[in-house]
Amino acid sequence: MNHLKRCFVWLSRIHKCRGFGIQSPTDYAFVRYVVNEHWPYYAYDILRTGNWLDDKLGMLYFRLANWRQPNVMLQDSYQVWWHAGCKKTHFSNELTTVDLLRIDIEDSESLEKYLPMCNEMSVLVLQGIYRDRKRWHEIEHDDRIGTTFDLYYCGIAFLDTKRYKHNYIINF
Repeated sequence: MNHLKRCFVWLSRIHKCRGFGIQSPTDYAFVRYVVNEHWPYYAYDILRTGNWLDDKLGMLYFRLANWRQPNVMLQDSYQVWWHAGCKKTHFSNELTTVDLLRIDIEDSESLEKYLPMCNEMSVLVLQGIYRDRKRWHEIEHDDRIGTTFDLYYCGIAFLDTKRYKHNYIINF
């Protein structure tokens, strides 16, 4: 993505940064202290790849793993970031229950495969939501999904349907 478009996306979402306008204390804390945390964690310098988007997402995934502390996750290209965030996480090719899962927005087959394995504590990270906005909006309105966070480069979905359903757009 070129630099000009990146700046435009960031500026168009500037009023949605750092949790402004979020009324739920839980969602505000998540956005403020997980999504938009700016402390330089110990692993950032070691794990950087040099690609700005991979590093940006990797740092987010590190913080998500640190916050959620998943027991088992699917193996993926961000495995070193997940593991740095939570050392107890084991990685497998198959899951029986979902704590935290990252899949590509275009991989509908995997989403439908793993959604039945989710519970109210599960968190889904859908990467590349800007590539398929229609599919992202379908996921936002799915009855099995609770709160969603649109970070432009990825989306985060909580499956706790006991809470009020809300779709946030966050400047990330």
